[in-house]
Amino acid sequence: MIHKQLQLAKCKSSCRLRLSLKNAVARAAGKQEAALSENAFVTREQRGNISVLTMVYRPHNLLGPKLLNAIVEQVEAAQKAGSRAIVIRSGLRHFSAGADLDIFEKRVEADSADQAGENRQLNGAEFLRFMELLPIPLIASVHGVCLGGGLELALSCDYIIAASSAKIGSVEATLGLHPLLGGIQRQVQRIGAQRAKEMSMLARRYDAPTLEKWGLINLTVPEESLETATMAIAEEFAQGPTVAHAATKELAHIAVNQGVVAADEAMARVQAPIWASEDLKTGLASFRKNGPGLAKFAGR
Repeated sequence: MIHKQLQLAKCKSSCRLRLSLKNAVARAAGKQEAALSENAFVTREQRGNISVLTMVYRPHNLLGPKLLNAIVEQVEAAQKAGSRAIVIRSGLRHFSAGADLDIFEKRVEADSADQAGENRQLNGAEFLRFMELLPIPLIASVHGVCLGGGLELALSCDYIIAASSAKIGSVEATLGLHPLLGGIQRQVQRIGAQRAKEMSMLARRYDAPTLEKWGLINLTVPEESLETATMAIAEEFAQGPTVAHAATKELAHIAVNQGVVAADEAMARVQAPIWASEDLKTGLASFRKNGPGLAKFAGR
């Protein structure tokens, strides 16, 4: 009897030790995960076939090499994960308050050919082209303020949805600058030269409904509906024919930058993957059987 009690006590002690060790490991893992999250500039959450990238570069998601590189890294990770739509949003009070001013101050202080070359390595225009030519739909979900480089980031996306309370603008003129990544020309594409010059030269902050009317952004919604509406739009993109979407993005980019004739000449090359896609076969079969709009695409 005593022997059994000793065995039971030893078992309980061993179980408590294992549980204690398990809890300690879990706490350590939790702390490590929290530390990684705290140190990250952009986090990525997978929701089905949608990647949600959340900028958390404190205090205000200021655009510079650190944040831009983190965005590229997470976009590429989303692509490797097979995502069929990518949402870019902020986990802070604002989408982005603009560029990191330290970059400009260093550029002014150096004022040399070597420093100019160093800045060219960052090449904001190349970053925007990377985003624009990504063969996956990109959705910018904007709240708070979206200024300067933050607006240029949003303009590199295929769809911009904004909270009606958001304040958006190209405010670089207040610093003696203008949009440096390519925002001016992308504003011209969307709203014409007159409005683009107004935005960049007067450096005002506009409400989201006004910019929706102008055609700079796609949709405004009440702030409390932003996440739900964003995910509904992202889901719509993600359920579409991903191969055809990639071709649409590339042809639009060619047409905007090189003209309609160049886009016409590129059509056969750009559209070739569509003809070999599983989605086209699915779409045609579904149309014959069920009529339009009911195909379930695999994104291949």
